[in-house]
Amino acid sequence: MSVTKIIEIGSDSPRSFEDAIEAGIQQAQKTLKNVRGAWVEGQKVIVKDGKIVAYRVQLKLTFVLE
Repeated sequence: MSVTKIIEIGSDSPRSFEDAIEAGIQQAQKTLKNVRGAWVEGQKVIVKDGKIVAYRVQLKLTFVLE
């Protein structure tokens, strides 16, 4: 039997939503073990002078507790 925990994190990227997701997962794996899944809870863009300057995602990550 395994027990999982879910945490919520935010991440952003100047390139794309996909890049923001990747960056969030990569950073989370530096301090969490056994990350097994993620889902995007929300997305938004940051606009400056009429142009998109950042893509932001709110992620929920699932990891297995040891």
